[in-house]
Amino acid sequence: MSQSSTARAAADTALARAVPPAAPADIEGYMAALGRRARAAGRALALADAGVKTRALHAAAAAIRAAAPAILAANAEDLARAQADGMSAAFLDRLALNDARIEGIAAGVDMVADLPDPVGAVTERWTRPNGLTIERVRTPLGVIGVIYESRPNVTADAAALCVRAGNAVILRGGSDSLLSSGAIHAAFVSGLAEAGLPLDTVQFVPFADRAAVGAMLAGLGGMLDVIVPRGGKGLVGRVQREARVPVFAHLDGIVHVYIHKAADLAMAKTVLLNAKMRRTGICGAAETLLVDRACADAMLAPLVTMLLDAGCEVRGDAAAQAVDARVRPATAEDWDTEYEDAIISARVVEGIEEAIDHIESHGSHHTDSIITTDAAAAQKFLSEVDSAIVMHNASTQFADGGEFGFGAEIGIATGRMHARGPVGAEQLTTFKYRVHGSGQTRP
Repeated sequence: MSQSSTARAAADTALARAVPPAAPADIEGYMAALGRRARAAGRALALADAGVKTRALHAAAAAIRAAAPAILAANAEDLARAQADGMSAAFLDRLALNDARIEGIAAGVDMVADLPDPVGAVTERWTRPNGLTIERVRTPLGVIGVIYESRPNVTADAAALCVRAGNAVILRGGSDSLLSSGAIHAAFVSGLAEAGLPLDTVQFVPFADRAAVGAMLAGLGGMLDVIVPRGGKGLVGRVQREARVPVFAHLDGIVHVYIHKAADLAMAKTVLLNAKMRRTGICGAAETLLVDRACADAMLAPLVTMLLDAGCEVRGDAAAQAVDARVRPATAEDWDTEYEDAIISARVVEGIEEAIDHIESHGSHHTDSIITTDAAAAQKFLSEVDSAIVMHNASTQFADGGEFGFGAEIGIATGRMHARGPVGAEQLTTFKYRVHGSGQTRP
């Protein structure tokens, strides 16, 4: 059989996997087998030439575009089920696909394909007095497990980044997006097959039984090297509590926009409206507005009124309530809430120190932004706010791997170990040391 015929047969097999079977009787055994196949595929992928991975990813992007009708049909079924279950508008927005979003998914895969390959890059090199030359070299992490909920685009984003970084990946999508994610996966791996990469490089759990999640959290018998959860607090919290392998994740996206006394009002209005209302259900959406007391008389009312007129509920302190009768009183819980909806909390702070203190007390170390024309104030904020992403005069909705030039992201990490912020291909590598000698021995 020719190489193209072999690839086509493999693609047909992959597409057949898009039909979700019932959960197997032996879920633990099924998942363990996925892990073993992923480990074997990962070893092969780690040795793949950068050009092969590039061709495979471009082929995967093309396959996603070609499969758009099938993906949209699957998504329509997922959406109908979610609507019948009474899911929120924000949830439905995260789940929904259309032609533009599918093109965005494919374009993201193309962008990852064109990124420099991180595998094999020498990040440092030095020579010791004894003549030994030591290099630190990027290597794949190995096998990555991604557990996610309603965003079917994560299927392609995670798969593309893992392939670019030389990692095999096991994807476990949510029950609400199972058909959509399965269709995207089938298209993606058909593209990998065209380039001759193993189908087991990217595997998808095609059933909704939660026992599969438990098996992944246990590490699949040592086959998983890291887990990335994407979803709500329930999912992420469970993963962080129970996982027996390292986790890249953020639990909350309690994101702040601070209007400093030296802010330009027009800029503040534009940035704040985008940060809150562009897409309210994403983790980079602003959830709290902080306004400096020194500019509150001039800026608080225009900002609050703008949000209310745009259809955003505002829950505020006494100062915010005083500017518009539509503002609801904020409770103590509001300052610690990720709404993921058209709701924002708002309060006045007594200067930049109190703004930073509020963020440190109530934030989630995800993303926070200051609006100011004062360079010194901006530098103070950027230096002292301990978040994975800190911004100056920019919408928090830029907290996204694609917007950082990573092509896509597998998630936002707010921890302090290994990866922080958008987790792209480079963050999905580790390193090893190569030591070159000329016969040296240690005395």
